[in-house]
Amino acid sequence: MWEEFPPISTEEWEAAIRADLKGADYAKKFDWQTEEGIAVRPYYRREDLPGSTGQARFMGRWKVGRAAEIPADAVRGDFLHEQGANSVQEIGYSLAESAGKRNTFVLAVGSNYFMEIAKLRAARQLWARMSDLPMVIWSRTSYANKSLYDPSANLMRCTTEAMSAIFGGCDYLIVEAARFAQHLAESLPRILAEEAHFNQVSDPAGGSYYVESLTAAIAAEAWKVYEEGLANRDTAIAASRTAKEKAVALRKRTLVGVNNYPDLTETIPQGSKLPHDSAPRLSQPFEAIRQRVEKSGKRPVVLLLQRGDLKMRMARANFALNFFGCAGFEIRSSDKIEAADLIVLCSSDAEYLALAKEVVPQTKAPVLVAGNPKEQIELLRAAGVKDFVYVGVNAVEVLSRWQEALV
Repeated sequence: MWEEFPPISTEEWEAAIRADLKGADYAKKFDWQTEEGIAVRPYYRREDLPGSTGQARFMGRWKVGRAAEIPADAVRGDFLHEQGANSVQEIGYSLAESAGKRNTFVLAVGSNYFMEIAKLRAARQLWARMSDLPMVIWSRTSYANKSLYDPSANLMRCTTEAMSAIFGGCDYLIVEAARFAQHLAESLPRILAEEAHFNQVSDPAGGSYYVESLTAAIAAEAWKVYEEGLANRDTAIAASRTAKEKAVALRKRTLVGVNNYPDLTETIPQGSKLPHDSAPRLSQPFEAIRQRVEKSGKRPVVLLLQRGDLKMRMARANFALNFFGCAGFEIRSSDKIEAADLIVLCSSDAEYLALAKEVVPQTKAPVLVAGNPKEQIELLRAAGVKDFVYVGVNAVEVLSRWQEALV
């Protein structure tokens, strides 16, 4: 049977991939950069394993923890995470603060599944270079990516975060209830331990070409941060936070239920809060827009006017529904002009100018275009189009502008 499935070299895989690409840029198609600046390739093989992968950790020893039980002298890397630190910064600055003397760390776990696994594994590898003391890691689910909206999405985030913490090698796991029931937060670790048996596996990520490579890359970059010390910590973390906020505003980073795929019928019950509600969160700009709409008592009606090319009008109507739904607007769709506070034309670029000339004179509502037909922008504005919504536009700025105009 092995004769029928002979080994295939990396060179052969690469040749096949490039043939399928038919001249397209390999890096642009498949490679991507994490927010830490680490390059991630589309696949990894045995030869990508780093020379030393660190010692495997028996995972059966992790326990459910509570925030009140965290030792007073613990190094709070999780606070850096909430301020905007990326994985490399969270580890590097935590180790620098410890200086090899304090061996208990609290590290937050975000929703970038494999990166978070690799982060905890990298922290242990670097600590072993600094101290003979055993490293104790308290992991807790992040606040930074949670929202007052869509608590079911929060629960899903906490689930993957808890898994990352366990597979990464935490000693204690804290799951924070983020607008879902407290008993679910308490049950989640039990399910992972007693039903998924995650407390019976020795270093489950060990040997994975991908995770081992990520671990080595994070460790290398975090060690540089550690060696630089704490002098530029606040400036570096602020820059990281700004980049994260921009990615969310541009919807390059998706927060389900917040900046994409919103529940159009959801409203926040009065008095709803999240754990440590004063902590900064990436969802807050979108929450603020939606809460202003809810408190006003008026939900602006957005009409998605669909005409012309079926494929384009459907795609752009779906985009506009998600886009304006994030502000809590009421969304309606039709191929006819109807009463609305805002009309969004959903069609193909080639059909927009004629459609705008037809629709604008027939309504007092502002008319927008779903798309970015660059060659016709000035003509469309001359025809009365007020704005354009498209992939890559700053959603916080656009939604704030129209929320203020309509409410």
